[in-house]
Amino acid sequence: MIAPAPAGRGDTVITIDLSGRHAVVMGVANHRSLSWAIAQQLHRAGAALCLTYAGERLRADVEQLASRLPGTLTLACDVTEDRTISAVARRLQREWGSVECLVHGIAYARKQDLEGKFVATSREGFQIALEVSAYSLLNVTNHLLPLLERNGASIVTLSYLAAERAVPNYNVMGSAKAVLEQSVRQLAWELGPKEIRVNAISAGPVSTLAARGVHGFVGMLRHHAERAPLRRNITREEVGSAGLFMLSDLSSGITGETLYVDAGYHVMGL
Repeated sequence: MIAPAPAGRGDTVITIDLSGRHAVVMGVANHRSLSWAIAQQLHRAGAALCLTYAGERLRADVEQLASRLPGTLTLACDVTEDRTISAVARRLQREWGSVECLVHGIAYARKQDLEGKFVATSREGFQIALEVSAYSLLNVTNHLLPLLERNGASIVTLSYLAAERAVPNYNVMGSAKAVLEQSVRQLAWELGPKEIRVNAISAGPVSTLAARGVHGFVGMLRHHAERAPLRRNITREEVGSAGLFMLSDLSSGITGETLYVDAGYHVMGL
């Protein structure tokens, strides 16, 4: 729901009210995660939340973050194991009966496949990166489809410019993001008749746990700030706000798109 709220000097501010809607947020690792930034915005807008975590190593951190957002569910979900995805779907069917918002912020590649030469990427490393970072969007959506199509839904995934350009040291993750963005377009076409929208946010470099695994990340931050039209890096809060917009009715006519939140960096030729 979009509600007008009075503002000063006779202006009107549009607020987003997601009361009564249910949001699953995947990919929260710690307070620096972009998925966490989106989750906070969803909570402020009134949505009921479920945060998933990949394994016991992340459980304590995710549960601690969830405690800041009263009423938030936390569920284990290893996207390489179909049984855990099915378990999440069954639990949400019992608890909610529908899911109106899905945030897919999951990405992973082995350290050696980010630090070495791209041409030397192993078969196993390539498969792992694409399974976790791209195929998981399809698989999770398929498992949750009966819940997503109940009232129509918006799905948002997180990408990066390396999906379409060569970025030093990003290696196999660039390949995974390219597959991810094509999957967004294909899903948008296939799920549109069910009133399910699918979009990606291509965020500029932000200091997250995943980003710091890319060799030379500090240099990427500096270069981005120097070359972006806004002459700065973006913030997690800006990604969170963009995510809220894409998950709300304000973006009801948008699907199959990649929204760049990168201070304009992607428009530059040199």
